[in-house]
Amino acid sequence: MTWTGAVVLSLDELAEDGPGTLSCPESGGGEEPTVMEWRYIAKGARAVPEPMATPLIWTAASWGSFVLVSTFDLLGALDRTSLALAALSLLAAVLGMLGRFVAAPGTALLCWALLNFFATHPTGEISWAGHRDPGWMACLLAAALLGTATARVLYARAAYRRLTPYDGAA
Repeated sequence: MTWTGAVVLSLDELAEDGPGTLSCPESGGGEEPTVMEWRYIAKGARAVPEPMATPLIWTAASWGSFVLVSTFDLLGALDRTSLALAALSLLAAVLGMLGRFVAAPGTALLCWALLNFFATHPTGEISWAGHRDPGWMACLLAAALLGTATARVLYARAAYRRLTPYDGAA
């Protein structure tokens, strides 16, 4: 944190010296001392980060889910699809934090497609199981939307704190 001091003079004190001049009241004989007021000054305004482009998020979702599912396949952990679903939901949430709200449905769809294509039997076929797939889609979509909403709230809060002065009173 950086703190700086500022000399605070009243308008009456400035008017006594005349226009264009500024003198310190402490220099005179029996006048009141100057008040020092300390205020917090940030190191400069930083722009709120822009979300990444939607095609880039979708590319990262497809490659990231492919790597995750392949890793689980190599480890022999694809027989428990809940573990793969949890990992893909985490990936969707992280990508949601980097992207826009518009990218969330596509991110969820890509993660679901790779999970469905590689992690369920018969491997290599996209299928729709009415008891399982809607829940998977909802879980992945909720993770992506939650990640995006969290990022937007954090960025808005950080921007608000950068714009409002810190008085130390609150």
